[in-house]
Amino acid sequence: MSQRTLWGEASPTRYPLAWPDGWARTDERARKASRYDVSEAKATSGVVDSLRMMKVAQHDVVISTNKRLRRDGLPYANDREPGDPGVAVYWVRKGKAVVIPCDCWRTVRENMRAIGLYLEALRMMERTGASAIADRIFEGFARLPPAQDCWQVLGLHRDDSDMDVVHAKHRQLALEHHPDRGGNAETMARINLARDEALAILARA
Repeated sequence: MSQRTLWGEASPTRYPLAWPDGWARTDERARKASRYDVSEAKATSGVVDSLRMMKVAQHDVVISTNKRLRRDGLPYANDREPGDPGVAVYWVRKGKAVVIPCDCWRTVRENMRAIGLYLEALRMMERTGASAIADRIFEGFARLPPAQDCWQVLGLHRDDSDMDVVHAKHRQLALEHHPDRGGNAETMARINLARDEALAILARA
């Protein structure tokens, strides 16, 4: 029997957190505890369910946090809460890449739930015929371009690279910069995004 996942297939997750460029971070001292009385699994499935009901394709979604997730898309039960509880949900809407990030609460669970509730509200807005308003709101969530060229981040040249080269370079950089190996989470997040950008460029070529 195949393993059940949130999407029915492979779950669209990314570790460590890839925070979108241009979005300000919440000061750690300003983060508060919410009243969201849900488990982390329910908070995560709430985000996925809302995106699925908004007709978003699985391959167009990335849910990024600093908490490792199992193959089924749910968090490991015994993992510690990371120092950075931010959550960023990326997907494609009407051909445009958008992102909703949240780090104003103290835990990944709370920030995930906040995004899920926001998605529920947007979905209801679209269902009630207010799609023009939703379109204007989503303009504010347009994914900003990366601050650095993806090839520069990876240390590659576009003309000399194919997908195998990009994957090999990503593996090499991950050995140096992954937080599990003593690296920096922000640096690793930039490397992950650069890989994704490079692969997308090569796929369009």
